[in-house]
Amino acid sequence: MKFSISAKDPHSSARCGTLETAHGAVRTPIFMPVGTVGSVKGVYHRDLKEDIKAEIILGNTYHLYLRPGLETLRAAGGLHKFESWDRPILTDSGGFQVFSLSPIRKLTPEGCTFRSHIDGSRHIFTPENNVDTQRIIGADIMMALDECCPGEADHTYARKSLDLTKGWLERYAARFRETEPLYGYDQCFFPIVQGCVYPDLRREAADHAVQFGADGYAIGGLAVGEPTEKMYEMLELVCPLLPEDRPRYLMGVGTPANILEGIERGVDMFDCVMPTRNGRNGMLFTWNGIMNMRNARWAQDFSEIDPSGTSFVDHNYSKAYLHHLFIAGEMFAAMLASEHNLAFYLDLVRQARLHVEAGDYAAWKKDAVGRISSRL
Repeated sequence: MKFSISAKDPHSSARCGTLETAHGAVRTPIFMPVGTVGSVKGVYHRDLKEDIKAEIILGNTYHLYLRPGLETLRAAGGLHKFESWDRPILTDSGGFQVFSLSPIRKLTPEGCTFRSHIDGSRHIFTPENNVDTQRIIGADIMMALDECCPGEADHTYARKSLDLTKGWLERYAARFRETEPLYGYDQCFFPIVQGCVYPDLRREAADHAVQFGADGYAIGGLAVGEPTEKMYEMLELVCPLLPEDRPRYLMGVGTPANILEGIERGVDMFDCVMPTRNGRNGMLFTWNGIMNMRNARWAQDFSEIDPSGTSFVDHNYSKAYLHHLFIAGEMFAAMLASEHNLAFYLDLVRQARLHVEAGDYAAWKKDAVGRISSRL
C-alpha cells in the first residue's frame, strides 16, 4: 500500500492525498460506508459505486467470523468475491463489537473470550487468530486487535487497558509478519492508538504504535462516551505524533461536523454507521441542515431533498414523498434515506478535498459546520 499527499491547507492540519491498494486507489480525506456483515444495509453495490461514489467500504471481523463464518469465506475466495465488491475493503478487528455487543466477556493478556450475541456460543480472539481470521476475510487493510476503552473510564482502568492493547499489538504484528495473504494480493495492517482521554496514555500509545512502521495508523476509543471537546483535544494531540507520510484513520466517527473537525486536525479516513442507521429512522443530513422526515412539516413540501447540494437523491423525489413513505412504513423510505445520507457524506469529504486544494479549508469549514449542524 502506498500513500501520497497532494495538498495541504495552509491554515490548518487538513491535507488530501491518495491511498493506493491492491483493489484500487482511494482519495483522502475519505468516508467509508460500513458494510458490517458483507453489505451496506439497504444499498445496492451499483448505487454505492455510481451514485454514492464509495471508494472503499468496511467489513467487521466479529460479525463475519460468526456469520457466515471462516469456512464459507475461505471457500468463496475472501470477502471481495463473496460480496462481489471489487474495490478496497477495510476490516475492523472486532474489538469494539466485543466491547459493545457481548454480554459476557473476559479480557486477559492471552486475548478476549466472549459469547456470541447470536446464539451464546463461546469464542476467543487472540492477536494471532485475529490475524488469521482477517487473512481469510481478505481485506486490503486490517485493524490490529485492541480493547476499546470506555470514554468515561478512570486513569487506572485506561492504564490497564492500554497495557493490554500494547501487548496484543506486539503479538499481532509478529503474526502478521510471519503469515502471507491467501488470495494473491497484498494486505496491510494499522495499529490502533488507544489511551482514552488521558494525554499521557495517548502519547505513550502513539509512540508505541509508530515503532511498528505500519502502512497507516488508526485512532480508536473516541466518540464512546467522552465529551466531543475531549475527542478534538485527543486528535490535536495524537495526529502530530503519527508519521506525516501515513494515513490516519479515526474509527467510528461520526457526525458531519465531527468529520470536518477531524479533517482540520489532520485525519484522513473516517467510518460510521450514522448515515444508514439514522437514515433508516428518518433523519437526513443535507447542506442546509438536518431533517426529521417524519415531521408533519414536510407533508406538503414538494421541493427537492437537498436542492443546494450535489449529493444523490433522485430529483423526482420530494420531501413530501419521502415523508409519506416513512409514515406509511415503506422499506423504500429507508433505502432512499440511506442512499442520500451516504451520498451526502461522500460529497462532504469531496468538497473538503476541493477546499484543501484551494487553500481555504479552515474558513470554508467554519461556515459549513454551522450550516450542516442546524436543525430544520
